[in-house]
Amino acid sequence: MIFDFTTAALAAMACWSAGSLLSFFVRKTPALKLPAFLLSFAGTLVMVAFIASYWSMLDRPPLRTLGETRLWYAALIPLVGFLVEYRWKIAWLKYYCMGLASFFLVINLNHPDVFDKTLMPALQSPWFIPHVVVYLVGYVLLAASSVTAVHNVSLQLRSKSNANGESVSHYLALLGFVLLSFGLIFGALWAKEAWGHYWTWDPKETWAFLSWLAYLGYLHAYRYKIEKGKLQWYLALSFIVLLVCWFGVNYLPSAQNSVHTYTQS
Repeated sequence: MIFDFTTAALAAMACWSAGSLLSFFVRKTPALKLPAFLLSFAGTLVMVAFIASYWSMLDRPPLRTLGETRLWYAALIPLVGFLVEYRWKIAWLKYYCMGLASFFLVINLNHPDVFDKTLMPALQSPWFIPHVVVYLVGYVLLAASSVTAVHNVSLQLRSKSNANGESVSHYLALLGFVLLSFGLIFGALWAKEAWGHYWTWDPKETWAFLSWLAYLGYLHAYRYKIEKGKLQWYLALSFIVLLVCWFGVNYLPSAQNSVHTYTQS
């Protein structure tokens, strides 16, 4: 690999921290805006380079374990913050995103992955990469939507309005829901190929479906003009269901015989 994980993680977090620190002085010194952005963006580039190097070393996509998926979250979620700032001119979200990315990296530093090149037969499928990647991007978008919703709720509690922020949380949730839908479809096609059935109500499948229903419920509520302040609460709480699906389900007794246990490492 180009560099080991510890070096990559520390370098990424250092870039994010330095970029965030510089951003606080941009109002007084506008010339710092570009260096602040470049430093922050460099942190994400470091993680992208590490994932590419890791993939090359393993001779397989690093998508098998929870630890490996956390690497992707650490690379992808700051990108959402940068895109939101570019599209909606909302700067604060990127700091939350870089903080969350750092949190994932700290978890991996404390619980390092085993460098294992093997893939069980079920994972040696053309559906493996598209299924996992669309879910990864969907989870990243929904995490950013949840953070934005929590921010909006905090403003509501202080009797402040934030119509722009409500629009951002909605569009992020909408995009995330579309990717959850594709993830379910790809997963069903993969299951049919690997085990002969599109759906078996495996614990992971069940919670993936519950997550999809939670966000479908949000979109229906939005369609029927439910008060936007209440919808922000809904979005903030819906992410809890997604977190259970992502890693909480692995600790349920029923998950011990799950066909998805290969993702628990």
